[in-house]
Amino acid sequence: MTSPHSETIRVAFDSAAANYDAQRRKLIPDFDSFYGIALNLLEEAVGDRPFACIDLGVGTGLFSEMVLQRFPRATIEGLDFAPKMIETARGRLAGYGERMRLRLADYDRAPLGGPVEAVVSALSIHHLEHEAKRRLFREIHAALAAGGVFVNADQSLGVTPEVEAAYQARWEHDVKAAGVSDEDFAAAQGRVALDRSATFADQLAWLEEAGFADADIAWKRHRFTVFCARK
Repeated sequence: MTSPHSETIRVAFDSAAANYDAQRRKLIPDFDSFYGIALNLLEEAVGDRPFACIDLGVGTGLFSEMVLQRFPRATIEGLDFAPKMIETARGRLAGYGERMRLRLADYDRAPLGGPVEAVVSALSIHHLEHEAKRRLFREIHAALAAGGVFVNADQSLGVTPEVEAAYQARWEHDVKAAGVSDEDFAAAQGRVALDRSATFADQLAWLEEAGFADADIAWKRHRFTVFCARK
């Protein structure tokens, strides 16, 4: 059964689907580094060989498209539980044919499948409750082939309330300096209220608990954090 929190998230992101990408660069400080490091980590793991990938919380297909462009021999299955997000992604990624498959599913509950060489996610897993994150990390580990990689470009909670307040203040400064409108800022703040972020230390511990031997932080700017773990 879908939880009330999950249903609220689904409604919020379905409502935002049409304009979701328009403000991405303004709402994500160091956008190019955030996604670029995630792509570099994939390249370190898979090189130029063919590989299968699962994108958890595919959303509008933004990150999947980056992967498909960077790796011409990659195939991706993208999962998302927001129908309008999937619809937007389907239009965006139609040109990639059989290299891209989309599945309307709640990855917190649906089987992930596998084995695959890579699992990726961007700005999605932080919406899960903490026990759901721990369970998902175990499922991701099980879905990966030996030597597979999990790259998660996401958010971390500040280790103290003071640090978290500083993260929020820095983000607000960055997005306002980038020219985000009051309307878009308010909408983004509404989505922030749905977050269930965990500290980076807890997330690393949960990845190790799930069986990953070398979980690490490859890049971090305030709350924006790129995790990498190998099976």
